Amino acid sequence: MKINIPIEETIKKRVSTRTYDSKRLSKIDKEKLVNEISRLTNPFGKNVRVHLIEKDTVSNGEKLGTYGVIKGANTFLGVTTDKTELGLVAAGYQFENLVLIATNMGLATVWLAATFSRQQFEKAMDIQEDELFPAISPIGYATVKKSITESLMRKAMKSDKRKPWEEIFFQDSFGNTLSRKDANEYVDPLEMLRLAPSATNAQPWRVVKKQGSYHFFETHKRNASEDEKMIKKVDLGIALSHFHQTALEHGLAGRFEKLEDIKIDISENTNYIISWKVEK
Repeated sequence: MKINIPIEETIKKRVSTRTYDSKRLSKIDKEKLVNEISRLTNPFGKNVRVHLIEKDTVSNGEKLGTYGVIKGANTFLGVTTDKTELGLVAAGYQFENLVLIATNMGLATVWLAATFSRQQFEKAMDIQEDELFPAISPIGYATVKKSITESLMRKAMKSDKRKPWEEIFFQDSFGNTLSRKDANEYVDPLEMLRLAPSATNAQPWRVVKKQGSYHFFETHKRNASEDEKMIKKVDLGIALSHFHQTALEHGLAGRFEKLEDIKIDISENTNYIISWKVEK
């Protein structure tokens, strides 16, 4: 489902914010956010749930920490999903759609996959043992002045930098770069994917165009932990949100499908995730 915002404009405007005004969400903003949460879906048919809490209304609010990374935030969102093959991808997709909606509302957010007190947030959000709980985000109003911690983190992670086109998009195999000309009407969806945020700004997505389909892959370091590999799948979901929503905005028809044999050689540190089959 196409979310009702100007996608490309919003993607380009979105920034990760770690310093917030301490005031609560306005009644109007909170009601709109809750309504938008109730309408969220994903194209993978997976069960994804979004949780919203305010620190001053939960019993353990004072224990909801982010290890000093987030300053001033009172309201937090969390995302959970079932333990299924594409569950984490769906969680990334659906939660990023919400992040973009919030951005369009003038609200600030930042994805957090590791730097938060997970057990305390699980308790506050009533997360069940059989659920995967990959990420949270503070949500609120950004301050004009950023904290020293935020400034240092943005500089260390090179938050505004993205890999060049030729390192991400390929034609037929990983040995051939996909030209913008050959991407044709998919130049903008792919470019919006390229701009997606990711954990530690790793940008683990790779895309191969072959025989009328776009095949999406996740790549990771050889010594990556299982938790890191899980987060990469969430990152892929974020990227697919940008790709899919931009394609819908351009009126491009297609569907996501997990294929049995994509006939593309991949390295041991790369995993095939899903394909987008173009429909004319």
